[in-house]
Amino acid sequence: MRGRTYVKVAAVCAAGMLTVAGCGTGGGGEGGSGERLSVVTGVYPLEWLAGQVGGDHVEVANLTEPGAEPHDLELTPRQVGQVADADLAFYVSGLQPAVDDAVPQQGDGNALDVADVVELRTAEENAAEESHDHGGEESHDDEGGHDHAEEDHAAEESHDHAEDAHAEDEGAEASHDDEGGHDGHDHGEFDPHMWLDTDRMAEAASGLADRLAEIDPDHADAYAANAEEVTTLLDGIHEDYTAGLADCRSRDIVVSHTAFGYLAARYDLHQIPVAGLDSHSEPSPARMAEVAEVVREHDVQTVFTEPLTSPESAETIAEETGADTAVLDPLEGVTDASPGDDYPSIMRGNLEALSTALDCG
Repeated sequence: MRGRTYVKVAAVCAAGMLTVAGCGTGGGGEGGSGERLSVVTGVYPLEWLAGQVGGDHVEVANLTEPGAEPHDLELTPRQVGQVADADLAFYVSGLQPAVDDAVPQQGDGNALDVADVVELRTAEENAAEESHDHGGEESHDDEGGHDHAEEDHAAEESHDHAEDAHAEDEGAEASHDDEGGHDGHDHGEFDPHMWLDTDRMAEAASGLADRLAEIDPDHADAYAANAEEVTTLLDGIHEDYTAGLADCRSRDIVVSHTAFGYLAARYDLHQIPVAGLDSHSEPSPARMAEVAEVVREHDVQTVFTEPLTSPESAETIAEETGADTAVLDPLEGVTDASPGDDYPSIMRGNLEALSTALDCG
């Protein structure tokens, strides 16, 4: 299968039709040990993970340009060909409709959907996460692997009437007919922002290593070792979050859109989004007023903005309530406004922002 893929990519490259990540790399051009696999991704965290797990044996190309909003991705004909001719398309379904549409065009079926190797939370669960009072219901056994069963619980207490109403609205907006297309950046039944949970990223790393080993068995040991190494790194970030957010004056985080459900569920935080899963949706005046009231009632000191979305709504709420603003990065891309230059540094930058905003000591 590798030989056929390399021949196909080489032919396309020679024709000048597209630039595939694997074009022009490697040694003999016949699928030998010098060749590097071409991997395409749709969003930055998966690009980073593929580079970590694949190491020197892969070339990774991300379809979303740096600084661009990944939800808005529209593939050019060249990029559609790039997806079709890659050795592996590594993506999370429901995040980018254009990628979801392009993946079935792969002749060899060389695609890995994160949703097939990681248990995703539903949009309804993350909406419920907005509406209940965290009382330590969720525990995480640091030595028990990557089991998420304990976090998929029903909300037991409502936070207040305004947030309950918003949670219901979010749940209704998130549900869809599976055959109903991709209008309005509909994320579908599941929330795709799994990369903000380091355990789920570790599970994705393991699944990716397995798939790369199937395509390139000569380097299976290297992929497995790289996955172990990145898991150790991710576990370290988790330990930093656990310690850093253990004792905080507040656990309420007011965010621009509902991208932080996994982070909130993992570390017993209460996500209060201004907008829904679509980062470009405009909150209604009623929603703005609801969030402002929650900020006042709960003495929230910081309203978070994001690097890739307009800060206008968050700044308006902060101005009305006397709160500060700070960046909390959903890691949908890396920009000059990001609190770091790669996945680990941005995650740690987010922890610093949370610790300051929540008055953790």
